[in-house]
Amino acid sequence: MKIIVLLLIVVILASLGSALYYLVKDQGKSDRVVKALTVRIGLSMLLFLSLMAAYYFGWIPETGLR
Repeated sequence: MKIIVLLLIVVILASLGSALYYLVKDQGKSDRVVKALTVRIGLSMLLFLSLMAAYYFGWIPETGLR
């Protein structure tokens, strides 16, 4: 479970970095920034919902990840 969470966080940060890159490179002339940020929001929601589901099903104990 830890590896999945860390992998999702890394992908979220990579999407945020690509949005910053497109913002600087395109100077607001394309919609790639919006697409990258939409992907980031979707991945963040996926991470949050998967953590909630993992807690509900007992995959994460009440003390948290160790």
